[in-house]
Parts: sequence; structure tokens; C-alpha cells
Amino acid sequence: MHDPLLRRQAVTLCRSGVPNAEVGRRLGIPSGTIGYWLHQDRAARDECPGRERPCHRCDGAPLDTAAYGYLLGLYLGDGHIVQYSRHRVPNLMITCADSWPGLMDSAEAALRAVFPHNKTCRVSRTGCHNVKVYSRHLWCMFPQHGPGKKHERRIVLEPWQQKIVDAHPWEFIRGLVHSDGCRVTNWTERTVGGVRKRYEYPRYFFTNTSADIRQLYCDTLDMVGVRWRVTRRGDRPYNISVARAASVALMDRHVGPKF
Repeated sequence: MHDPLLRRQAVTLCRSGVPNAEVGRRLGIPSGTIGYWLHQDRAARDECPGRERPCHRCDGAPLDTAAYGYLLGLYLGDGHIVQYSRHRVPNLMITCADSWPGLMDSAEAALRAVFPHNKTCRVSRTGCHNVKVYSRHLWCMFPQHGPGKKHERRIVLEPWQQKIVDAHPWEFIRGLVHSDGCRVTNWTERTVGGVRKRYEYPRYFFTNTSADIRQLYCDTLDMVGVRWRVTRRGDRPYNISVARAASVALMDRHVGPKF
């Protein structure tokens, strides 16, 4: 038996961000004991991952539909759901390059808005971070999940998802562009009055191997009045390009470059 004051001190240190092993070294207690105390404290606070939480699909819990539209776009681009054998619940991870810290913040904010009762975290990888949330309800919130890669299976939105996209088309577009798109500056040269001049113009690209996901993107662009065209790599559709000045201005107003 340990002194309750010592136990409270250990939990306080852990909750302040000190690693379990370091807390154990400071207090002379095995790190396994520290971990058990922390787990019991989380359980008492109803903060354990995997504990039953309200779900929009299962019990009609409120849903931030704008945040979900954005998160759905991120998921279809750079997100995937996995469940490791050592974990009781699956996790959704959105992979964000370290070059775009603002995008990482936006992804985590969307996860928190859609899953307000679940904690989020960031796991560092080479050149990127996985922004993650654990929940038993990932399967019902993202029914597009399945075995294999997204471009190797059919991707179709459920009617309730399409209703959200129809209500928040720009959030969905922004999520897709922030995952698999970019805003670039193209240039060309023309001869005017015998003088060769260089012209630069902005353009949005969206690249995804899945024809279904590209079609979802194009259908939503049509909905908001953005003109687009397909560019090809060899004989395969590859990029969706938005280059007309009025359409780029719309994209700038509602999407903007990654940051």
C-alpha cells in the first residue's frame, strides 16, 4: 500500500505532462504502478479511450456538421482508420506534413469538434505527424472504411453524409484540397509586340488516384460554381485543375493555400 498523498502527487505530475518513467524515478515507484494509477484516475474522470461515448449515428448525438464536412475531406485524402491488436478501439489518423503546421492545427480542431468526448494526440513520424483520435464509433462515422487502399475499392457517400456535404460544400472542398491538393503559381511566356513576356497566374490542383474521390470533388466544385478541368498523366486522369480567374478567386475566398 502506498501513501494516498504520494499517489496523488504521481498522478498530478503525469497529468502535467511528465512521462510515467520519469515520475517513477522521481518518486521511487515502478512505472507500471504509475501507469495503473493514471489509468484509474482517467477512469474516475471518464477519460479512458474506448469508453462508450455519444454518437451521432448510433444515438442521435449532436454533430458539428461543418467540422465533419472538413474532416471527411481530410479522411478521404490523407486519413485512414486502423485497429492494432494491442488496442481495444480503432483510431483515425490524419497524416499532415510538418511543412504545414496550420493544417495540423486545423485537423486536430476538426477531430475535437466531431469527437468532443475523446482526446486527440499527435504522433511524430519522419517529416510528418499523425493527428489521431480513438473511438469505437469511427466505423459508423466513416463507413467508407474497408480493407485495402481507397483507390482499390468503391467510395460512395451515404445519404446522410451527402446531406452534410450539400450543406457545407466549401468545408468538404477545403478538406480535400488541404489533404491532396495545393495552390501553385504557374507561368507562361508570350510574344507581345515582338517582345517575349512572362505571365504568372495562380492555380489549384487536386490529385487523387481514386476516380470516385476525384468525382466527389468535381461534383462539389460544380455545386459551388467552380470551373475545372482534368489533366492527364499519359492516358490516365491524374489532376483536377482550377485555373480560370473567377474560379481561382472563389477558391481563394473559401479555401486558400495550405499554411
